[in-house]
Amino acid sequence: MSNIDTDSETQVSQNRSGNILLVDERLRWIGLVLSLMFTGLVAYIMYRIVLFVDPELLVTIFPRFLEAFWLVLRIVLVSSALSIILGTFVGLARISTQPITHYLATGYVEFFRGTPLLFQLIVLYVGIPALWEAGQFPYGDNWQIIAAVVGLTLNHAAYVGEAVKGGINAIPNGQMEAARSLGLSYTQSMWNVILPQGFRNALAALGNDQVILIKDTSLLTVIAVPELITVYRNVNTNQFDPWTPILFVCLGYLSLTIPLGMLVRKLERMSQWGNTDG
Repeated sequence: MSNIDTDSETQVSQNRSGNILLVDERLRWIGLVLSLMFTGLVAYIMYRIVLFVDPELLVTIFPRFLEAFWLVLRIVLVSSALSIILGTFVGLARISTQPITHYLATGYVEFFRGTPLLFQLIVLYVGIPALWEAGQFPYGDNWQIIAAVVGLTLNHAAYVGEAVKGGINAIPNGQMEAARSLGLSYTQSMWNVILPQGFRNALAALGNDQVILIKDTSLLTVIAVPELITVYRNVNTNQFDPWTPILFVCLGYLSLTIPLGMLVRKLERMSQWGNTDG
């Protein structure tokens, strides 16, 4: 009986292994088909661009897109720095043992993650000036830029805060205990021991959020910020040419997101220098 049971278990294991291999084979072919479809789509888009792009119009509109690109870059740099700073405090408040601090930070995160960024931008751009009498708002000339930076900062600080919170929660409790045993205060232990490790754990999530921040600048067109999409719409409306200006839009965003992705991957490799698991 024992031999029969052993043979049956071996056959079941072989069947299970075969099913797993079959599933893996299917997934491999599905991935190959999807890759070919994506490659074909990209090739078709490139063909359309080459076929329909007007070289003379490219030269004409280049200064306008360059100006919009520098504006987007400035907005991204300021919003990114402020969102990381504010998000760090939000993350620390989320793990606070003080109920008021914890619940205020939780409410902040739930609001800004639970409502669309477009809604938040409209509230800032339209709602804040409405609190003043007509013509009395002090930032009327540059308010769209200020509203853009404030909106992006407040929105992405909520996501940064959750990333920092998750990174800190992934650290073993013994790290805090060891730091306190060395005579460090809670604040010193958090800033010098826990938070650096939390940032390392959250690095991938932080990088992804900053890439999303760059792409979210496309929403600024609804509050009259002269960014890449706004310039594209204006050129397309005047020239009735959707393909030529879209080339600059694509290159503008990729020139920001690709270097940022490379920087994040480099930082991830640097942060793993002491990891002996691999």
